[in-house]
Amino acid sequence: MSLGAAELLERIRALDLPEKVRIMNVCGGHERSITQAGLRNALPPAIELIPGPGCPVCVCPEEDVYQAIQLAMNEDLTLATFGDMLRVPVNVRKTEIRSLEQAKAAGADVVPVASPQEIVALARANPDRRVVFFAAGFETTTAPVAAMMAQGVPDNLLLLLSGRLTWPAVSMLLNSGEVGFDALIAPGHVGTVMGPEEWEFVVEDHNVPAAIAGFDSDSLLAAIYSVLRQLQSGKPALDNCYTRVVQSGGNPTARRFLSQVMEVTDATWRGIGTIPASGFSLRDVYAAHDARKLLPDYGDDARRRVGEMPAGCDCAQVVLGRIYPDQCRIFGAACTPRTPVGPCMVSDEGACRIWWSSGKRTRVEQAAE
Repeated sequence: MSLGAAELLERIRALDLPEKVRIMNVCGGHERSITQAGLRNALPPAIELIPGPGCPVCVCPEEDVYQAIQLAMNEDLTLATFGDMLRVPVNVRKTEIRSLEQAKAAGADVVPVASPQEIVALARANPDRRVVFFAAGFETTTAPVAAMMAQGVPDNLLLLLSGRLTWPAVSMLLNSGEVGFDALIAPGHVGTVMGPEEWEFVVEDHNVPAAIAGFDSDSLLAAIYSVLRQLQSGKPALDNCYTRVVQSGGNPTARRFLSQVMEVTDATWRGIGTIPASGFSLRDVYAAHDARKLLPDYGDDARRRVGEMPAGCDCAQVVLGRIYPDQCRIFGAACTPRTPVGPCMVSDEGACRIWWSSGKRTRVEQAAE
């Protein structure tokens, strides 16, 4: 029988812990659950839970958002995207359109959607108009997009894809020589699609304890307890604490659609740079629906060099787990959900937005170096 949250907390508090244990939780959904449940305050002070690179909106390249804005403003088409992407800002002068939300307000045909099915229905309802689906997301979002393409879409539907894989970012951190965590909580939703095996490298290649967790307090605390015991024993292992959903091999249908429709390529992560084999692109057989091949490219080399975080914004450091959200220089001052400067304050999976929404409203003064 699985243990409940109260008993797991008792067992964690009974452990003989070192002065500091840093546990990175990769997933934005995990960060939301941890913060809303108040787990940081409930755990012993020696345990630091560090938000990681699990927000696809936060790492979507600035040049991709810029391209979507320019397509919506300058081409005769409908631009559809998931709701979070509408407010992500790009680095332009204040007098220019800096988000899809502003483009919509200026008259562009921009439509927020919640699922690929809505996109297909929109395209079928407007057969004489091009509909571009700007799709940013990790494996759990990209798999339904791949299924949509594999099952057939109307001729007028084009895809502007900005899909990313989760594990390469963690691999980059572990190989960077600046590892800021002692153990890892891996994302349950990605494990559901791709299988737990994708995270075995954390243990096998880096000797770092890891556990896969779901999104309730019981599963998260079980994963935290697991990695703490692994650290104590000196025997790292990958522990699946979300077995009711995450199964060996993942979802074979979703993986088949991903393999059929997508190729894995090197990809840019906003504020981080290029991570090898971390992105998805459409295979050539789907070229007739690839917006990157069929529509003008508005992102010149200068735009790609600009494609970092805005001045003063420390979103990249938050995403990499090097600082907490309230240690950003503009958190709660220039940057709030009403006036977001960086993408981490936009998305419901962005750590800055999560912290703000849970009552953390001002930045902390960092100790002097």
